[in-house]
Amino acid sequence: MTLHVVLFIIGLFLLYYGAGILVRGSSSLAQSLGLTPIVIGLTVVAFGTSAPELVISVVSSLKDKSMIAVGNVIGSNICNIALVLGVASLLQPIQGHPSVGRRDIPIMLGISLYLLLISLNSHIGRLEALTLIAGIILYTWFNYYTAIKESRRRSSKTGVYLESSVKDIGYIPSRSRQIFFILIGIAGVVTGAEILIDSAIAIMKVFGVSEKFIGLTIVAFGTSLPELATSVVAALKKEMDISVGNLVGSNVFNILSVLGAASLVRPISIPGGFIESGLLIDYMVMMFISFLPWVMMRKTALVRRKDGAVLLSCYVVYVVYLILG
Repeated sequence: MTLHVVLFIIGLFLLYYGAGILVRGSSSLAQSLGLTPIVIGLTVVAFGTSAPELVISVVSSLKDKSMIAVGNVIGSNICNIALVLGVASLLQPIQGHPSVGRRDIPIMLGISLYLLLISLNSHIGRLEALTLIAGIILYTWFNYYTAIKESRRRSSKTGVYLESSVKDIGYIPSRSRQIFFILIGIAGVVTGAEILIDSAIAIMKVFGVSEKFIGLTIVAFGTSLPELATSVVAALKKEMDISVGNLVGSNVFNILSVLGAASLVRPISIPGGFIESGLLIDYMVMMFISFLPWVMMRKTALVRRKDGAVLLSCYVVYVVYLILG
């Protein structure tokens, strides 16, 4: 049992640092190829921070552990808003950009509703996967177009933030080192995912808990560590836009790119049925948690400390429900 826990921690370590190395290497390569910071921020960095969820869900799907694949995404989305945003706003009230409440959160809710609809038959096939992949392409293009438009107006911090965030990652001037970092990052993420999934399954067998529970809690928390670190640091530095925008964007990427890729590689079937397995409740919790920031930000675009306490309390109640269930 101790060995499995140690391996699980090693897997998380490889996932976390592998994703960071991958983002740094690929971001440096993109800069050396002449891509602008805005493009890099909306593509390389955005996909890189979702790399742990992506690889975990794809590996889980290939291993026929579909509940871990789906639970990882749903649990990570719940964790991103309830835990990560809750902790970040407790540390520092979050003043988000008005567009987050007006545009980004409704998009996230719409995509979450679409996922609910295509999951009702307990199966996410390749056709549905293609619609999800098409969605992430459209979403990325939309963000790019909006960022370019807003940066030209110079009335938004979007372009400035993306440029500073890319600089913070650190530039690697050597092309050979860039490629080396990319390869090492990919190896770290993939190896970490393999170790984490195998150890999670072993722990699941020892404690007799379900795949869904492992995916919704332990794996989801582990793959949300990049978002947790990013948002806490951003909150402490008072970079408010990213504390909310990063989490909303990550949730959209999780559903569209992560589940899209996982179900494209191998169609996902939900054992026991979508409703019978209790997954419907988890979907509804995800949508409710995703809706809360919109309610909190609708007037002032501010997530206050008391709002953070509400979000964090919701996460605790949800975890207790999973444990007792």
